[in-house]
Amino acid sequence: METQRLPLNRMRASDTERDLTIDRLAAAYSEGRLDDDEYERRVGTALVAVRVGELRSLTSDLPVPVVPVPPPRFHTGRVRDPRPEPAHRPRRLPWAEWGEEWRWWLGAGGVLTGLWGATSLLGGELMLYWPLVPLGIWAAVLLASTIWPDDTEPPY
Repeated sequence: METQRLPLNRMRASDTERDLTIDRLAAAYSEGRLDDDEYERRVGTALVAVRVGELRSLTSDLPVPVVPVPPPRFHTGRVRDPRPEPAHRPRRLPWAEWGEEWRWWLGAGGVLTGLWGATSLLGGELMLYWPLVPLGIWAAVLLASTIWPDDTEPPY
């Protein structure tokens, strides 16, 4: 009996073909050919693709990657984030997060100083400035995290 080859729009896709498509999209993303939204949309479509033709349409407008795509790994059933850190963009500096932490510190300092002032007024005399202890510890932690940043990613 002669084997007939089905058209791509009728042939079912395998997990390996989905993984290879996602790897190719990741390569295009790291080269700057896809923006964040387009990359996420295409990966989402690849993950639910049933036919090989659906996968091919996701990469048909992309050139063959310069760097060879790694061979597929054994499927363990775990969900992984296929998005690599883009090579063309440096890691985001934590200045925005750092500034936000200091804004929280200033806000808490204002509240604690207000509580200290209110209790001093109600007591009729100036009390020891007790907010210095929690604000000092918090500031020391913020300064230490600036000097010695932790570059590890959280586990998924």
